[in-house]
Amino acid sequence: MKLLKTEEAVGQMLCHDITRIVKGESKGPVFRKGHIIREEDIPVLLSVGKDHIYIWEMNENMLHENDAALILYDLCKNDNLTRTEDIKEGKIELIAECDGLLKIDADKLYKVNSYGQMMIASVHNNYPVRKGQHVAGMRIIPLIIGREKMEGVKKAVGEGPIFTLLPFVKKKVGIVTTGNEVFHGRIKDTFTPVVKGKIAEYGSEVIATELSSDDPEMEIDCINKVLSKGAEVVICTGGMSVDPDDKTPYAISKVADRVVSYGAPVLPGAMFMLAYKGEKDETAIMGLPGCVMYEGRTIFDLILPRIFANDIVTKESMDRLGMGGFCMHCKVCNFPNCSLGAGIG
Repeated sequence: MKLLKTEEAVGQMLCHDITRIVKGESKGPVFRKGHIIREEDIPVLLSVGKDHIYIWEMNENMLHENDAALILYDLCKNDNLTRTEDIKEGKIELIAECDGLLKIDADKLYKVNSYGQMMIASVHNNYPVRKGQHVAGMRIIPLIIGREKMEGVKKAVGEGPIFTLLPFVKKKVGIVTTGNEVFHGRIKDTFTPVVKGKIAEYGSEVIATELSSDDPEMEIDCINKVLSKGAEVVICTGGMSVDPDDKTPYAISKVADRVVSYGAPVLPGAMFMLAYKGEKDETAIMGLPGCVMYEGRTIFDLILPRIFANDIVTKESMDRLGMGGFCMHCKVCNFPNCSLGAGIG
């Protein structure tokens, strides 16, 4: 690039966006890349602190920030993900094309950000996103960068994109409400409506409900009943503590083919249980502790989007929930835009 005093740059073409920031009001380009500088532009450029201007001189060994950003985008793009149409100030942002679960290859993202002179920032892994939501942004740090440098990061990252967006799938859900206190009419069932509300957030429907006492054989029978009615997800409410009358974990373990975990390093939600039925883990069976009924957000909100995105949850991924697994109980809940789940690897 050639450096010119701003007063001497009339008639020259800008090679990058010029940004103006007005505190508390706006931030954005006052002039865009490719703009031909006019005499009347000089006071504006000086007012945003541009005493000197870079003018682009072609060099086949160097890449402009916009072209380099497109290379970073190629490392990120995937099905159900697109980008902002305009490249502003050398930056591209990644946009979700559907509702879904964002999966991030953390190792590849680290390789880019540790390679030098470039960056990609994103929301956290296993993040539930909505169509049109911006989930990541990328750019190089300098105005120009060596072509060889960008080729190097492509080789370092290797095959496969950094980001994957798994669309949410509408599933048939069965709910088994357990507990003598509800079964015998001593108290009203206030758990099921909460679960139905969370399921509705993902566009799925409850096709069957069963009410069971604390008798484990009745619980097993109720789980099998909702399965026979076509439930692809089974949710059991109550009976998850260590009290002698709580038999839900036993009932789930008898119906499931694989228990992922009984217990999780998340508060609220330590007594949560996840299991699968089927050779390919086709049907998820969950046991919800009582905290799901009265707390705003719990482990259920971290696992449910993965279930509806057909993202199989492993024991290791459950064990990794501890970092970011503590709810701050904010007065105004902003989940998922908060620390809960932010440490999920």
